[in-house]
Amino acid sequence: MLLQVRNGTKDFAGEILFENIQFEIKENKKIAIIGRNGCGKTTLLKIISGLLPLDGGTLTKSANATIGYLAQMAFEDESLTVREEFNKVFAELLAIKQQLDELGKRLESEYDDENLIRQYDQLQHRFEAGNGYNYNQEQIALFTRFGFPIEDLDRPLNTFSGGQKTRIAFVKLLLMKPDILLLDEPTNHLDITTIEWLEDYLRKYPKAIVIVSHDRMFMDKIVSEVYEFEFGKLNHFTGNYTSYVAQKKILVQQQMRRYKNQQEEIERLSALIEKFRYKKEKAAFAQSKIKYLDRMERVERPREDKANFKLRFDPKIKGGTSVLTVDNLTIGYDKPLCTVSFQITNGQKLAIIGPNGLGKSTLVKTLMGMVEPLGGEYMFGHQIEAAYFDQQLAQFSTSRTVLEEVWDEHPELDHTAVRKVLGQFMFTADDVFKSCDVLSGGEKVRLSLAKLMLQQPNLLVLDEPTNHLDIMGKEALEDALQSYTGTLIFVSHDRYFIQKLATCILCVEGDKTAFYPLNYDEYMEKDHKPIISEKPAEEKKPVSQAKQQRENVKKTAQLERMITRAERELEELREKRFDPEYYHDNRKMDALEEAIDEKHNEIAHLMEEWEEYAATSADS
Repeated sequence: MLLQVRNGTKDFAGEILFENIQFEIKENKKIAIIGRNGCGKTTLLKIISGLLPLDGGTLTKSANATIGYLAQMAFEDESLTVREEFNKVFAELLAIKQQLDELGKRLESEYDDENLIRQYDQLQHRFEAGNGYNYNQEQIALFTRFGFPIEDLDRPLNTFSGGQKTRIAFVKLLLMKPDILLLDEPTNHLDITTIEWLEDYLRKYPKAIVIVSHDRMFMDKIVSEVYEFEFGKLNHFTGNYTSYVAQKKILVQQQMRRYKNQQEEIERLSALIEKFRYKKEKAAFAQSKIKYLDRMERVERPREDKANFKLRFDPKIKGGTSVLTVDNLTIGYDKPLCTVSFQITNGQKLAIIGPNGLGKSTLVKTLMGMVEPLGGEYMFGHQIEAAYFDQQLAQFSTSRTVLEEVWDEHPELDHTAVRKVLGQFMFTADDVFKSCDVLSGGEKVRLSLAKLMLQQPNLLVLDEPTNHLDIMGKEALEDALQSYTGTLIFVSHDRYFIQKLATCILCVEGDKTAFYPLNYDEYMEKDHKPIISEKPAEEKKPVSQAKQQRENVKKTAQLERMITRAERELEELREKRFDPEYYHDNRKMDALEEAIDEKHNEIAHLMEEWEEYAATSADS
């Protein structure tokens, strides 16, 4: 047992957040903590990490267990380079390496000293056990996977943005390999490719992980236990997220059956008591039944935390059969990001997917007339009325209240009607008088959806609509969109959400951008289908090990040259940030940032290929 919480209780300002919870972490276990926003998930992580105390109960931790939590990761000296900061993780290995180097030099002249040879062998064994020969490759692989070029390893920490520092801290946390790894929403702002890579990494992680997440497919792929916060209690389930959902449904059904059976029994006994209690010869019988009822342990009616916002998208008019035709549409700013062609008809639900920085949001902004196309054309069909959800939520005024935000756009509604709509989206009582600038991310999403619903469009265009929503919020939105009779175009990295909704896929990936008239499962099966050789495997001519090694070394060198060239081009792009031509022109600056992101992705792909060939070369 690495860590255990017994009868844990926590309150804030006199209000109990959770009470008498039981929680434990065993070695190598992968655990998810779920529940609606504000239920105590992050608070529990902070308690486990030592950032917060329990107000009741006990926390017991194994004496030698190390805990890593991203919120605790801080850089003491930001004048250090990233490499120097990472090397703190490998301080012991680097000290051993220095000793090995010193002993190696001595053995050149004292080669028959058995004591030195024994010391060298022992140190070498410790160095190998600590993955000493691969630690540098590991940090490069992790660093580049999070979107950084290799050259940034030698940049001082104080030259990075706040978001970049968070990603660097995440890499350092993974390099530390703590016995208990605490991750709070680790997939936020990651694209599908990076999420899938992180899933694979965490599945193979040799120690315990505790994840707070709203990404249902991510949890399905990784965890083997689920703890659910509900009504201040913490319930434990074995299995992944899908298994939890099935088990929870069965438990609720079983408890409801027990409750109904008991209520029927109580009703039957009460009727008997009422019938015989005043009859002298049956009075003793009636009294025995009264005592039986008094002693009966009552089964509670099952409670489910189903409070959620309610929405329904109903198009005002149906619109034409052809909704949108896109013909060789080139999108971008000063530089093209990709060219797309596709056609969608009434009722289709198009998911736009692909790596970050390659143009997904730019495409929907272009379709909405917010960005000028660089070439080609697009045309909406007859009587198509579109409504757009912006992931940046920049449409909210900071001075208006929630009530004013909706009423100003729909003055035809009376006060009662507006309050009723806002109530559907969980803005009740004084919530409607909140200023929009103090709303949480989830509240802003709900307010945006309320406004969309009132527009009654027959085409919904949504850019990352599930960001900031908890699982119940996502499910409410999924249900509304599944029953929506209009047409849907949406950008998302939430694979579970895509899987439930998409009837067709547009994968935006630079030159490889393509439209697939398939749902997500069909797309994954087609896109990931292994390439089958035309000849049987036994007919392949064996390649000598020496020849294969030469080819791998040659390919590795070629990739290194390509990476160097791409990094030089990236630096040239970065330098343009300080050019007045760019920083005085928002559109040019946005286009430059897109180009920088694109170059980052190119380098990441090259690095991935380089890692494979470098590893093969080392093994040969």
